[in-house]
Amino acid sequence: MKSINLPLIASLVFFAEFLTASPLSPAVGHLAQAIRYQTVSYQDTSTIDYSVFSAFHQFLRDTYPTTFSRLQVEVVGDYSLLLSWPGTQAELKPVLLDAHYDVVPVEPGTETDWTQLPFAGVIADGYIWGRGALDDKSAVIATLEAIEALLASGYQPQRSLLFSIVHDEEIGGNEGAAKVAAHLKARGVTLQYMVGEGGMVVTQSPLLPNKPLAMVSLAEKTYVTLTLKTSGAGGHSSRPVADNAIIHLSQAVTRLHEAPFAPELIAPVSDMLAVLGEEIDGVKGFLMRNQWFSAPLLAYGMGKDSASQGMVRNTTAVTMFNAGIKENVIPQQAEAKVNFRLLPGFTPAQLIAAVKTIIDDPAIEISASDWKTNPPVADINGPGYQRIKAAINSVLPNALVTPGLLTASTDTPHYVGLTENIYRFHPFTVQMEDSSSVHGTNERIAIEAMVTAVALSKALISEVGRR
Repeated sequence: MKSINLPLIASLVFFAEFLTASPLSPAVGHLAQAIRYQTVSYQDTSTIDYSVFSAFHQFLRDTYPTTFSRLQVEVVGDYSLLLSWPGTQAELKPVLLDAHYDVVPVEPGTETDWTQLPFAGVIADGYIWGRGALDDKSAVIATLEAIEALLASGYQPQRSLLFSIVHDEEIGGNEGAAKVAAHLKARGVTLQYMVGEGGMVVTQSPLLPNKPLAMVSLAEKTYVTLTLKTSGAGGHSSRPVADNAIIHLSQAVTRLHEAPFAPELIAPVSDMLAVLGEEIDGVKGFLMRNQWFSAPLLAYGMGKDSASQGMVRNTTAVTMFNAGIKENVIPQQAEAKVNFRLLPGFTPAQLIAAVKTIIDDPAIEISASDWKTNPPVADINGPGYQRIKAAINSVLPNALVTPGLLTASTDTPHYVGLTENIYRFHPFTVQMEDSSSVHGTNERIAIEAMVTAVALSKALISEVGRR
């Protein structure tokens, strides 16, 4: 899909906005510019306009000349970047900070639902609007703004720092993060730890409405899709058959839908609740602090809430159903896809065994697509978590830093083998209501949040660059 040129009058308006914002906060104008590059990852890679990705690289080089002249810069997989900042103590293992600049498409037909056009990069009403404002161009821009400022100040890390800025996270990362990881492994690099995307600072959270909640995810759920197939007699619709493939498969997926996995409270969610319990009064806080007897109650309660159930159970979602070629023909085959997100420690092999038991029908063929091997739960007592926590509290002293579990998927599984400890935190400060715009309509980040993101990035880089 080719980029759409904005009308001249709109471009002049945006340029005026940029001039207004940039003297106070250059990062705001730079993020607005970054959004205008339609670096969209489509599942059908033949439809991706990679010339825009190359143009985005040039934009970064032009915008951050000190970074690109003083750090070692490598292009990996044609469109991903790996920046290396050598430390003064070469014997120390490096730390990797990861971000991605590709974005998901805007669903066709929904463009007019946006308050501002999704790729216009408009600065208005206290926000920077557009696809990628939160996921994940703000992290890219905040990181580069921080590096540029630190270089200007004369900062030199003790520990070598690596920065990956990859181009295909939204479609699996096989050409970006996977090749960056392979490149590092070929060089014999092992990491002290890694900081990827996945956590953020949330204000007005229902869990802690009066204090910013900074979530540092120690793990993420495993993404697995199972394909269910069956066959039947088929034939003309004027002569219905008992052995109808659609009915047969529908019964199987209905069994799965109606038999959710039991909720259970495990790390790092149990750790998160323990930290929150120290801040919450009443019965709820008491239960969080005393999980030795309350864990089943907490798991049951979270499992009943659609917003929190993903933290305490393996989730099941029937997402695709394919059968039939014509309205008056009974199909001989039917196929469904069911997507699962698995808790840490629950393997795909265990999943397939459980699904077979739930369906209890040997006529249903079950197969699994490839899945990534997820990293282990990162060490909450390790130096990585402590460094991230210190960085957050140096900028946001009132924020409560908690461990967490990311229920979505990221590129971090590609880095398995480089380090045992992968933490997930990006320097966004968002209101709870704005966080739902990720991958949705009206994706946006507050101007103030973008300014804070740069401060958080500077603090994070300074902290992880220490011995």
